[in-house]
Amino acid sequence: MTTAPSVSLSLSRPHPECAPLIPRSSVRTGAGVAFPARPYGSLLRLRSRVMSASGVGSPVAPEDPAASCRLGEVKRVTKETNVHVKVNLDGTGVADCSTGIPFLDHMLDQLASHGLFDIHVKATGDTHIDDHHSNEDIALAIGTALLQALGDRKGINRFGHFTAPLDEAAVEVILDLSGRPHLSCGLSIPTARVGTYDTQLVEHFFQSLVNTSGMTLHIRQLAGNNSHHIIEACFKAFARALRQATEYDLRRRGTVPSSKGVLSRS
Repeated sequence: MTTAPSVSLSLSRPHPECAPLIPRSSVRTGAGVAFPARPYGSLLRLRSRVMSASGVGSPVAPEDPAASCRLGEVKRVTKETNVHVKVNLDGTGVADCSTGIPFLDHMLDQLASHGLFDIHVKATGDTHIDDHHSNEDIALAIGTALLQALGDRKGINRFGHFTAPLDEAAVEVILDLSGRPHLSCGLSIPTARVGTYDTQLVEHFFQSLVNTSGMTLHIRQLAGNNSHHIIEACFKAFARALRQATEYDLRRRGTVPSSKGVLSRS
């Protein structure tokens, strides 16, 4: 039985791990003005300054330096687990994960690599019993870190949709950073385990992440008969859909992507 956790949150702030705004190699010039090749995430500040200086439109993202690096950091401690998570939504795909569950480490590597998020997870837990508590608490902490890093969700795309194949397997993921937790998981994984990992924990991982992040998530398996391939395709599709949803919509110009004017967990 899980005891009441001790959870500490670190507010998003400028951080030495944040990447530079824009590398020289990714800038194209015209009429003496430099524009980023892909003005997403941390690159938006440069686009904002150019737009403001030229008098065209309005800034897409705030000039606050913290806006160049959306960070979430959570420490969750219970009698069953000790979890430390850091997430940078505007990262470069760096994963530093040691969960005590090798297959979950592999899946978090996919989340970082294909989402271009920097993800740090250090966890210890009662894996001598099974992986259930660690799997759950890691997902709860990642969801809380996402919630924190997203802040008021101004200017983001909000919606994400991606289908990822892996050999014979294909999985579709649709998500909405709506503030309303909901999971619909249509995976049909043919084996009870991949290595030592209980495949029932895949759905439980995403349910826990959804609960704390305030995300609506639909997962649908289109094809597949290899358990490893199905699960990995799921994480890859989730990573790309989440990347799409968290990136900035330049036309939105920093407004909340909701007709209500607010996106929240409540």
